[in-house]
Amino acid sequence: MDLESGDNMSEIKRFAAIEVGSYEIEMKIYEISQKFGIREIDDIRYVMELGRDTYAHGKISFDLTEELCEILNRFYHIIKGYEVSDYRANATSAVREAKNARILLDRIKVRTGFDVKILSNSEQRFLCYKAIASRENDFNQIIGKPTAIVDVGSGSIQLSLFDKDALITTQNMRLGALRIREMLPSVSIDSAHMELLIEELIDNDLDTFRKLFLQKKEIENIIAVGDYVTYFSSVARKKSGRDYLTRDQFMELYNTIHGNTPEQLARKMSIPAENASLILPCFMVYKKLIETTATSLIWIPGVTLCDGIAAAYAEKHVKVLFSHDFSKDIVIASRNIAKRYMGNIGHTKLLEECALKIFDIMKKYHGLGKRERVLLQIAAILHDCGKYVTMNQPSDASYHIIMSTEIIGLSHSERETVANIVKYNTKEFDYSAKADKSMTSGMYMTVAKLTAILRIANAMDRSHKQKFHDFKVSLKEDELVITADTMEDISLEKALFRQKADFFEEMYGIRPVLKRKKED
Repeated sequence: MDLESGDNMSEIKRFAAIEVGSYEIEMKIYEISQKFGIREIDDIRYVMELGRDTYAHGKISFDLTEELCEILNRFYHIIKGYEVSDYRANATSAVREAKNARILLDRIKVRTGFDVKILSNSEQRFLCYKAIASRENDFNQIIGKPTAIVDVGSGSIQLSLFDKDALITTQNMRLGALRIREMLPSVSIDSAHMELLIEELIDNDLDTFRKLFLQKKEIENIIAVGDYVTYFSSVARKKSGRDYLTRDQFMELYNTIHGNTPEQLARKMSIPAENASLILPCFMVYKKLIETTATSLIWIPGVTLCDGIAAAYAEKHVKVLFSHDFSKDIVIASRNIAKRYMGNIGHTKLLEECALKIFDIMKKYHGLGKRERVLLQIAAILHDCGKYVTMNQPSDASYHIIMSTEIIGLSHSERETVANIVKYNTKEFDYSAKADKSMTSGMYMTVAKLTAILRIANAMDRSHKQKFHDFKVSLKEDELVITADTMEDISLEKALFRQKADFFEEMYGIRPVLKRKKED
């Protein structure tokens, strides 16, 4: 489906964002421009529990696939009616975890023309985070204090911690409201027993998160997002006229639903019983976090994944600017991962500085952009995390740590790129990696180019003693000259540097040379 029109950034563009979620299929239509930013003009939702099939049976049935295609065909006609120029359609955990995901996506493409992309969990949460950050005044104010973004979805819970305006960690737990409901006994039990079972399901994971990541940190604010917080927002507006609840107001709200069956909640809240059965698990997650922290304020910005999809599109294609630096968050989160694995801070700082200087001066030779620069920086930060596990084969251990660690804002393929750069930093480069399809062609070349840079930077501090107080990088004909200021013996660094220079020269046709300042 080709809906792309002209690329005049000064024009107002009509854009459609579609989320194929675990519980709902949603489409929002926006008008986006540099002058006015992002304005939502329509929101269409259909309740459809794709997650019920996936979480219970591991795949999505043919009947549900056909129903989904019918909904998307309706969306297509709405898109045409609004004269939308571009769209993005993304699927989340229900499709991501389905064994027949590829069959489903092919069926959608054939029946509707929509190209639906499956988001990794980190991509999905980062888009939601962008949606929150697009509410700049409230967001910048609230994250000035220790804050947790708590995203309770259908399939999982995402907890992201901010401290002093920076994202310090994010963790995912497979305990979403729909998944919790599907895990509970199907037999009829009273509401008190139901709440006890839900509490037992969530207690262990939340307590583990608190012990590992909160420790002595006190959370003062919670930003509540997800599929089932709309009710919070409507109550907040009634109480304060804003999208905020105090701790006491939230507990008062919880007490009004506590002890009710889904049928009773449905009548109280004027919502379908199916919706009501998912409200209680969602409320209990927030209640548990509020009880175990010093939370005083809960902000409910009312954003959905569609808003994040639109924010990402606006930033990239319409050049709408946001005040928050998202790349900085990715880097800071990576530093916290390195800290967890006791990385050498001084060595990493020198390695990072040198790698980025080489990247910048080699720009016309590698042809890579800002995003790849961030990937190189993350690789430099995490390059020795595997030593925490083993000193014998740290490269393989580092690879597995990075592949097993969620870095919010990076796609799965970007995380794999970083992991491979780190692996081949000290391990012999595998020239057959592309041939055996362990990497795509684009990833293979990016890994090779950035590995060559990281190796040279790493050789600058082989002793881990940071012998260089200052260094300059310059290009002279067919040489990359690194001139270092030091009075110390750098024989070890020079020896390793010559070894690592061969692969760099093979990649770029430029020979790296390490010189002492004022040395001929």
